[in-house]
Parts: sequence; structure tokens; C-alpha cells
Amino acid sequence: MDKKTIWESARPYIMIAPAMAGICMFVMYPILYLIYLSFFKYNLMNKAKSKFIGLDNFTQIFTRADFYKALTNTLLYTVGVVSLTLILSLLIAVWLSKRTRFNAIIQAGIFTPHIVSIVSISLVWLWLMEPNHGMLNFLLKSLGLPTSQWLQSSNTALLSVIIVSVWQGIGYYTLIIVAALQSISPTIYEAAALDNASRFKVFYKITLPLISPQLFFILIIMTIGSFKVFDTVQVMTGGGPNDATSTIVYYIFGYRTTNIGYSAATGVVLMAIIGLLTFVYFRVLSKKVHYQ
Repeated sequence: MDKKTIWESARPYIMIAPAMAGICMFVMYPILYLIYLSFFKYNLMNKAKSKFIGLDNFTQIFTRADFYKALTNTLLYTVGVVSLTLILSLLIAVWLSKRTRFNAIIQAGIFTPHIVSIVSISLVWLWLMEPNHGMLNFLLKSLGLPTSQWLQSSNTALLSVIIVSVWQGIGYYTLIIVAALQSISPTIYEAAALDNASRFKVFYKITLPLISPQLFFILIIMTIGSFKVFDTVQVMTGGGPNDATSTIVYYIFGYRTTNIGYSAATGVVLMAIIGLLTFVYFRVLSKKVHYQ
């Protein structure tokens, strides 16, 4: 085999080697080390007392009420954020789908929150939702409506965090759907018009199937991101009040020094939950996605 043939055979592997090295170093190794730590009682404050305990961390996880509280909060947060963001993004995208200068300005405006740090956004909303001097309660009073405790009450704290997350992410997903809508050939709608199809039927039978790949992508990305929410909770509520906004990642964060093995085991459980949900999505919904 001459040098040219060897180079032609090896070139693809050489070209992807840097990327694969990065994936192995920053993705695969941390995952494997996370799984390794989950079998240990590992204290960063006193490494000498660290010891192998097998599946004890996992046994402890599934017998603790605070874990199920964090899991329930995470599920409620995910359902709220994913459903509201998807519905609102779709409605706004349909409104902004026409190529006009006004729509371009609106698109730029609603996309702005996505490029701003979530910490900055959380601090602004923290002020807006202040019960006594916040702008939201001031507006509610002006309209003669009852005020809310927002982040100060266990009944409304999680909903308040959901509102902030939806507001921050809605512009990004709207632009994805707008791009999908604008890529649909006008001739398809012209054919539907000749058949006297109603607007609802056109939207349900034509528009939704043709943008289903983008909607499916958004569903997967938002679900994974919602299960990993941390910064919004950390800045706005600190998991409170009364653990009303404690999510799984925030729960993991709470054991980062006292028992990192327990945190690692919870991280493995979170990874398994996200993997299972993604698998279910692909098994159940991928067959309904219309690829052109």
C-alpha cells in the first residue's frame, strides 16, 4: 500500500481526531467519572474518610422525601415551561411569519432576552416581583386586581420562575419556527386555497406537519434544558420558600461538598431520566414528524 493510499484512508480519522479528543475529554470522561463517584461516600472536606459503598447512594436517593420533592418541582417546571413556550412561540411565529420590516423589528426585540445573561434577567424580575414595591403588583393594583406574593409564597414561587424562563426563551424558539414557516412553499397554500380549505384545516393539515421537525427539535431541547435548570432558581429563590422551587440540579448542588458521592448518584439518576424521556420522545413522536 503506497503512501497516498494510506493517507486517503487515515485522513478522515485524523481530521475528526481533535473533535473526538474534545468529546472524550469534556463529555465521556466526566460522565464515566460521575458514575464512578456515585459508588463512593466522598467528602471533599475530608477525602481520607471517603469509601466505596456500592449502591447505597442510590438506595438513599429513592427513600428520601426531599428528592421526590425536587423531582416533582422539576417535572412541573418542565411541563410548564415546555408547553407554554411551545404554544406561545408558535402563535407569535404565525403572527410574524410574513417578511415585513415591522416583523423584522419585532423579531429582533423578542430575541433580545435570549442573548442577555439569565442572571441579569433573574435580578430584574426579582425586583419586578417584589411584593411591596415591585412593578407587577403596582400594575395589578392600578387595574383593581388582587396582588400576588410571587416569589415569597410557596403557592406561586414555582409559577413565577416558570414565567421568567418562558419570557427569556420564547424569542429564540419563535425565530426557529418563523424560519420554518417561511421555508414552506407558497404553492402548497395556493393549492389548498383552490380546494377551499379552511384556515384551521390548512394550519392543522399542512403547516403543522411541514414544521414538525422544528417543533420536535424544540421539544427535545427544551425538555433537556428544563430538567437542568439551576441559575434561575439559584438567583431568584434559592430553592425556597419551603423547597417550593428546589429542582434536581439545585438539589445536587446542595450536596456538592458534604457528600459529593450522593450528588454524583443524583446526577446519574437525572441523566437516566433525561435519557429515558428522550428515548420515549423518539419512539412515540418521531413517527409523526414529517420530513420533506
